[in-house]
Amino acid sequence: MNTLLPIASRFANAVTGIIPLGNGLINDTYLVATSSFPLVLQRINRTVFPAPEQIMANLATLNRHIAQKADASVKLQIPEVLKTQNNGSLYQDENGDCWRALSFIADTESIETIGTIGDAEQVGFALGHFHRLLSDLNPRLLHDTLPGFHITPGYLMRYHQVRRQPANADERYCADFIARFQPIADDLEAPKKQGLLPLRVIHGDPKLNNFLFDKHSKLIVSLIDLDTVKPGLVHYDIGDCVRSCCYTSEPAGFNPDICAALLKSYLAEAGAFFTEHDYRYLYPAIRLIPFELGIRFYTDYLQGNRYFKVTDPEQNLQRAINQFRLCESIMAQETAIKNQVSQLQKQS
Repeated sequence: MNTLLPIASRFANAVTGIIPLGNGLINDTYLVATSSFPLVLQRINRTVFPAPEQIMANLATLNRHIAQKADASVKLQIPEVLKTQNNGSLYQDENGDCWRALSFIADTESIETIGTIGDAEQVGFALGHFHRLLSDLNPRLLHDTLPGFHITPGYLMRYHQVRRQPANADERYCADFIARFQPIADDLEAPKKQGLLPLRVIHGDPKLNNFLFDKHSKLIVSLIDLDTVKPGLVHYDIGDCVRSCCYTSEPAGFNPDICAALLKSYLAEAGAFFTEHDYRYLYPAIRLIPFELGIRFYTDYLQGNRYFKVTDPEQNLQRAINQFRLCESIMAQETAIKNQVSQLQKQS
């Protein structure tokens, strides 16, 4: 707390405690207790986000847009940006690190795995509601805070730049999987270039633990970790959310029942702006994102674990294997998943 106290005091008076919060792989996050209210303090990883001021500008645009909506139509709380004592949205310390503070949404919790079908329905609703709230916001008003993020052909190209002869069976499995399925890397970028899938405002990282559940009602009340909000394809969000929620371990696989519940609730909100092409590319998105993330984990492993935080040198290799196995499970259930999408489209 001693080293963080001067930084936290830039955003609040009478700081009484600082503890780590969450388990994010990118930014360092802390819960700060004060004599008046708690807040969330974050050090923005400038290796990942070289322009923190763009992140804060996007958050301001997001909050302004949602604030214009009728209160009754907004079912999610978006964390509020807290200013420094000098009325800035960021504080840069003597080491050049950038810090920001956000309001803390009390009496909530995040979960790491889906426990019930009701949880999946809540996640689908929350992501669909988020997309619907922002469906009338011009995506070009937002900065692209992570150029190249979720552009799968770019990740594949970087992998080819650093790949090496596999040193063991696990590396061989990853290298072989990428070689076999690399043609799917363009599954979303190609229709985007053809004008079939439009740019919209996306969250960018809607994995399960970025949804906050009310501890009492068990309803989702917030979607956090908004640094990656940017112009993009909602299909990247859907694919990533499904990947996060439908993954099963021991053995690694895909749960189609959770997928069906999540997509049904998502489309109940987002179906208002969905097109024929949007439905057509749902399955490719669900298949693509674990493949993309597997490439990213494996590439990071080959480069010495520069991007994702690890507790073991082999952790990113194992993460890659898990994502490729999930992708295999999805492909084995292609017909069933496409039938789910078709039924949901008919019901919309």
